[in-house]
Amino acid sequence: MGIVRPEKANDVLEALYRAHVQGVSMSKVQGHGGELDRVETYRGTTVRMGLAEKVRFEIAVSEEYVQAAIDALCEGGRTGDVGDGKIFVHSLDQVIRIRTGETDHAAVTPVTPIGAASGDRRDD
Repeated sequence: MGIVRPEKANDVLEALYRAHVQGVSMSKVQGHGGELDRVETYRGTTVRMGLAEKVRFEIAVSEEYVQAAIDALCEGGRTGDVGDGKIFVHSLDQVIRIRTGETDHAAVTPVTPIGAASGDRRDD
């Protein structure tokens, strides 16, 4: 799971695509990490902003894709400023591909392309 700035979401998606990491879920989230309290001025009044808008990427990959996913999240999400986000790496106890019933490694590794000659891919 990676949490990044919203304006870096497309850069992260492009980096994941280049790294051949597929099967991504994205959610808009709010949070607070190591940033100092954000203070903004609105109509002459100082307002303390509690939570920052972020985008959460949830990606399940087999072991051979873990480092590629981490590198892509860092490459796409990094600005060098406080608030760039975090990456959390979790072990998966079990994965099941609903469509086929495949489990574990077979369920998170990209499947053989359908219509490979035409360039179409089918991953669930």
